[in-house]
Amino acid sequence: MLILTCPCCGVTAEETEFHGGGEAHLKREGPGSDDAALEGYLFHRENPRGVHFERWRHVYGCGKWFHAARDTATLEVFGTYPAQSTRPPEDLLETIRAKRPGWRWRDLA
Repeated sequence: MLILTCPCCGVTAEETEFHGGGEAHLKREGPGSDDAALEGYLFHRENPRGVHFERWRHVYGCGKWFHAARDTATLEVFGTYPAQSTRPPEDLLETIRAKRPGWRWRDLA
């Protein structure tokens, strides 16, 4: 069971209070995109074993979206941060690096 803290309202709860929304930090493709870009957005996602950044919504609380960093193998949650962030906060990246030596954030920008 995941325990997440909503960075918007500060509530800490089990994952059943939240709803997962897929991979974070994707370039969302829409009308006017070429076929290859739309295909990449819809079908070519990461599914790593290890550190992963995801979107979550606080469904039974404030209703806002946020991002979470967690390990897909151990279910350890490293932290959460607002969805408006274009990249994870540096202090969160440092926490992950301290727990997973050799891990590197791949900048998507």
